[in-house]
Amino acid sequence: MPDITRRRALTATAALAATAAVTTLAAPTASAAGHHPGPMPQPPETFDEVYRGRRIQGRPMSGGGHHHEHGGGIEVLIDGVRLHVMRNADGSWISVVSHYDPVATPRAAARAAVDELQGARLLPFPAN
Repeated sequence: MPDITRRRALTATAALAATAAVTTLAAPTASAAGHHPGPMPQPPETFDEVYRGRRIQGRPMSGGGHHHEHGGGIEVLIDGVRLHVMRNADGSWISVVSHYDPVATPRAAARAAVDELQGARLLPFPAN
């Protein structure tokens, strides 16, 4: 096995220093980009409509509570029963009924839940 020469040691040290410098300089940029992805999201629209024979509503959430932040400040109801909705980091929405099918708006989450329920009654979701 050949011995390490001074030239190889200096080359390796320079390469490591350059990599560390690039990583250090790039980290604040990536961190800042993660915290400010663009304009602040607008609050979701309110709605009140009949969809496939079911009344779906979306309105600003009153009160606070643990789940206030998850729903993005909106309360979604199907036939007067609260549908637990949550806003994902990418801006999409999911509900407790259609958890693995993200949609663009709370209205679309309510419609997807009605489709998934296939006429069944929505039961209240117990709050933690």
